[in-house]
Amino acid sequence: MEEKKFDINSLIGFVLLGAIVLWWMYSNQPTPEEKLEAEKNKIENVEKATVTPTLTDSTSNPNIISQATDSLSLVKAQGQLGVFAYSATLPSAKEDGETVLENDLLKLVISNKGGQIKEALLKKYVTYDSLPLYMVKDNNANFNINFGTSDNRTLNTKDLFFEPTLTKVDGNQVLSMKLKVSESNFLEYRYVMKPTEYMVDFTMRSQGLSASLDTNKPVTLDWSTEAFRKEKSIRYENQQTELYYEKEDENIDYLSVGGEDDAEEKDVNWVAYKQHFFSTILITEQAFSTAKLASKTLSIDEDVDTTFTKAFYLKAPLALQGGEFNYNMNWYIGPNDFQILKKYDRNIKEVLNLGWGIFGYINRLIFIPVFNFLQLFIGNYGLIIILLTIIVRIIMSPLVYKSYLSSAKMKVLKPEMEEINKRLPGKENAMKRQQETMALQSKAGVSPLSGCIPALLQMPVFFALFRFFPSNIDLRQQSFLWADDLSAYDSVFEWKTHIPLVSSLYGNHFSLFPVLASVAIFFYMKMSQGQQMGMQQPTQEGMPDMQKMMKMMMYFSPLMMLVFFNRYASSLSLYYFVSNLLTIIIMLVIKHYIIDEEKIHAKIQENKKKPKKEGKFRQRLNQAMSQAQEQQAQQKNKK
Repeated sequence: MEEKKFDINSLIGFVLLGAIVLWWMYSNQPTPEEKLEAEKNKIENVEKATVTPTLTDSTSNPNIISQATDSLSLVKAQGQLGVFAYSATLPSAKEDGETVLENDLLKLVISNKGGQIKEALLKKYVTYDSLPLYMVKDNNANFNINFGTSDNRTLNTKDLFFEPTLTKVDGNQVLSMKLKVSESNFLEYRYVMKPTEYMVDFTMRSQGLSASLDTNKPVTLDWSTEAFRKEKSIRYENQQTELYYEKEDENIDYLSVGGEDDAEEKDVNWVAYKQHFFSTILITEQAFSTAKLASKTLSIDEDVDTTFTKAFYLKAPLALQGGEFNYNMNWYIGPNDFQILKKYDRNIKEVLNLGWGIFGYINRLIFIPVFNFLQLFIGNYGLIIILLTIIVRIIMSPLVYKSYLSSAKMKVLKPEMEEINKRLPGKENAMKRQQETMALQSKAGVSPLSGCIPALLQMPVFFALFRFFPSNIDLRQQSFLWADDLSAYDSVFEWKTHIPLVSSLYGNHFSLFPVLASVAIFFYMKMSQGQQMGMQQPTQEGMPDMQKMMKMMMYFSPLMMLVFFNRYASSLSLYYFVSNLLTIIIMLVIKHYIIDEEKIHAKIQENKKKPKKEGKFRQRLNQAMSQAQEQQAQQKNKK
């Protein structure tokens, strides 16, 4: 039998044949686009196979079509939403679904998607350019809860659909928004709007949801807003726009006004996205254990027609009770009006920047009540400011008189103080010279501090009013003379050309009230300087020349007011103009009709003859100065 031999040619043939087959399979495989189209056709065929039997029976039962479609939607939703798929099959699951809550003050539009506020309109107010004033619109705000599910998904309420039910209870509009797992298991947002309130009750609660949530994953509330520009000057509005919050032990704090800032706080009771005259505040009865807060300035450019001023952000974990939501909250969406905010016992009136410490107390206890009283009888707010200024100046006039009287006494005594300086010249006699000068003033019953103390007592009023006028919403869009808005600058001339440095510091407009205030303060300081020069002690060696310093202040202060107040509220400039004008008039009346320098001189000479008992402080001071003088003499002898 013939032995078979290995045929190398056959092997090569089989290899070549296999290579050709592989090459053909590779070159004829479908492209990714063709694969996608085939998969799509496959799905459509499955859907047709599912629906077609139902169509044949539709004449006998029309509802079967709807049931089959709902079943198919449920199958699709389950692939994305898992246990929350049921909510996507309800009639409310549509992008344009919304419900309106409205009273005389506020209009809210609540979206089915996310169950959140889609629009918030303040009906009593308009923007600086007379447009409707929206706090929320065109997706500038977002309220979302992020949570994990029992089937290992992470969902956001902003992407899910809620079912609305609107009722009326005791005259209040009650809107229930339910995110359903089933008919009996759901997460509910409940909004309660009262007839004449900016405050809306807001409740988050759930029923039977614990089995659908992954309690090992955090549940987080995210609330963000880009604040719409509402006022004439975006730069000035930004200076008054801040994120305020109340943390543990009712401590009020805020993020920085400029640029970007953030903070992480504990036990936060409320968070306010506060703009110049309007705020959106989220208040919770059960404090957020921690809260991450952030703010960012979006624009301060006056030359650009800007939509937004600042962006605000809150992120806080929510605590579940037995796996269920249970939070009682409130939304305040309204004006920064002290009379309205103080009605609510949640300390939210502190979003008004009325000044810290004594300045805030002066505004709350004096200026706000007086201003509100004047509103009852006077409708023109410019006249109210003038009348308020007159009242303040009359009340403060005794301090002006006391200060002027002290200046007059020092002026009468100045020749004798100059005589002491001539008799004891040089640095080596500085202690002796100061001691004799103080002894002369003591005998004459004159104190340099008696002129400074009245001026210092007026400072709290000055700073209180500096905060009062810019914070007073009653002045918003109220006109007086050429100013069309007392809460904004009063431009009598504007230009569009950007001038480097000038535009950034001064602005692209010319305000008249700051000019009048600067002129008034110049003449007031000139009169004060003349009086101070009369009472000032002669310049001593090694001491700065006070006359030059006061002269510099006389020009510097009006210039600073002219530049920086050009962007400030015209009500503030109006107050300073009238206040300085009245002070000048009061000083002239005191000088020419009340104070007689000859009588003052005679009184001083009479006081000098009377025995003067030195107080313990003066005795210790004189003793210390004598010891210092002796030490100085001993050092001189050693040299």
